[in-house]
Amino acid sequence: MAGRPAGFGAVLALLGGCALALRGGMLYPRESASRERRELDGLWKFRADFSENRRRGFEQQWYRTPLRESGPTLDMPVPSSFNDVGQDEQLRSFVGWVWYEREVTLPQRWTQDPGTRVVLRIGSAHYYAIVWVNGVHVTEHEGGHLPFEVDISKLVQTGPLSTCRITIAINNTLTPHTLPPGTILYKTDTSKYPRGYFVQNTNFDFFNYAGLHRPVLLYTTPTTYIDDITVITDVDQNTGLVSYQIDVQGSEDFQLEVCLLDEEGQVVARDVGSQGLLKVPDAHLWWPYLMHERPAYLYSLEARLTAQTAAGSVSDVYTLPVGIRTVAVTESQFLINGSPFYFHGVNKHEDADVRGKGFDWPLLVKDFNLLLWLGANAFRTSHYPYAEEVMQLCDQYGIVVIDESPGVGIVLIQSYNNESLQHHLEVMEELVCRDKNHPAVVMWSVANEPASFLKPAGDYFKTLIAHTKALDPTRPVTYVTASNYELDLGAPYVDVICVNSYYSWYHDPGHLEVIQLQVATELENWHRTYQKPVIQSEYGADTIAGFHHDPPLMYTEEYQKSLLEQYHLALDQKRKDYVVGELIWNFADFMTNQTPQRVMGNKKGIFTRQRQPKHAAFLLRDRYWKLANETRSQQWALRVQGLGKSPCTL
Repeated sequence: MAGRPAGFGAVLALLGGCALALRGGMLYPRESASRERRELDGLWKFRADFSENRRRGFEQQWYRTPLRESGPTLDMPVPSSFNDVGQDEQLRSFVGWVWYEREVTLPQRWTQDPGTRVVLRIGSAHYYAIVWVNGVHVTEHEGGHLPFEVDISKLVQTGPLSTCRITIAINNTLTPHTLPPGTILYKTDTSKYPRGYFVQNTNFDFFNYAGLHRPVLLYTTPTTYIDDITVITDVDQNTGLVSYQIDVQGSEDFQLEVCLLDEEGQVVARDVGSQGLLKVPDAHLWWPYLMHERPAYLYSLEARLTAQTAAGSVSDVYTLPVGIRTVAVTESQFLINGSPFYFHGVNKHEDADVRGKGFDWPLLVKDFNLLLWLGANAFRTSHYPYAEEVMQLCDQYGIVVIDESPGVGIVLIQSYNNESLQHHLEVMEELVCRDKNHPAVVMWSVANEPASFLKPAGDYFKTLIAHTKALDPTRPVTYVTASNYELDLGAPYVDVICVNSYYSWYHDPGHLEVIQLQVATELENWHRTYQKPVIQSEYGADTIAGFHHDPPLMYTEEYQKSLLEQYHLALDQKRKDYVVGELIWNFADFMTNQTPQRVMGNKKGIFTRQRQPKHAAFLLRDRYWKLANETRSQQWALRVQGLGKSPCTL
């Protein structure tokens, strides 16, 4: 029994009930005069439950005592995927429950000050997580790739405690109703397979890495605190408009002071109250990388709370980076700050040697340096939300983001029922709640290559997209399609058509001569049918670094280069009209499940998994810098004519 489908209710019954994750805002934990944070990264104790039903940990209540007392443990680095760290073949492909544990020493003021609120935040646990503190069940969360948190103040302030023990059980089983979906296939032929043998089947092309992938931390706030901030920006001629709403928890008797500071720390606007409008004369707009001489300008919105409680006056301070910019879509253009924007960038994965999908600062900075070198101005978070720190760097560097949910591989008819839809709606709420204030995020993608021709797909995506637009009416919504334009039942509801195609690779393999005609025909059909801008959201070819052949043959660097060139010729015919972007698949090679079609993973990267360039990287660099120079010339022409939205000139 691998996971949730057949035994999950019994597991929760063993726990004696189930608390929900903390509701409300998901502000990124930032230190301030009123807030502290403590990283819990490092080595945790770890054990996989290899029992046949995967439930021994619950039956023996491993969470009640230190994990070492119930059996042997491994050292497991956090953040990381558990799969590639060790030498155990069983662990690499393990499906079921794994257990993490960490003992933490707490500052005295955290445990003795009743005016201090202590929160445990988990950046990502793939896929289903249950959390205990000192043996007490505190929360659970369904879904990888997004953070969740829980107030543990009462548990750590109940007596003279100096430490707390955090236990997290994680199950990576995927079902038809998870995101992404999957199925468990039991192999019952005992002449071929051991008793109870099963495999996890998926319909996506990347490895199902699991574990604590992102930072785990504790942070504090006062008991009356700023819970959430929502910022919406606009531009009126040269004046920047910052509309804000602040939610406060813990008291109804409070005052709020809000000020907006520029990058030099000078106050440019002030207001009071939980909602208001800040006006910034001669505002510096947030522009994408290479679209302006001063891209990615960020103001700081500082909110100061003062509240009266029974214990006296309480204060809280939170500072939120703010980029002033607008986003709009016409039938043929994608506009940022009223100016046409052309996406020239990449698709990525959170994937690297040893660490799997584990967050890693050196790797992240290397990736951004490569993006800047390429002249890329955008990427899509294929096929799940990336770490919050990634979004922050996009804000700081001006890299535009299509923010995608984990809705990849939705191809089963049962994945379109009400249970799946409800979970998908909740995931989009979590994603929008987390990323709504990032200026770099310009569009939400609710899914990648769903089976949108199935009968229930139209209603499913109509509901899902409408819900996402209601959550955030300031950004367009898309999903990424690989369907025939005549059969796609969800396309009428999106704002931008994102199309994946692999001509001369999966279709007509080896025939480079057909690419231009087929790409042009497909793009024209999509635009003529739906009258919406189109992005070539994926295209590419597997390439093994160091393989060469002339004339070009598949898997060689020459073939990848030639295929991209043919796509570019087709895209150049349409990008002046209604094609508003091109995103290569993929930025770097990445790991997949083992299949005869994959040699140590997917090799469509323009960089190797170790971030070394193939020939295609240089081709793409030349193209992207050329496109950037054209865009800058267009922006200059618009501003000379008085049509631009920026008060600055190039």
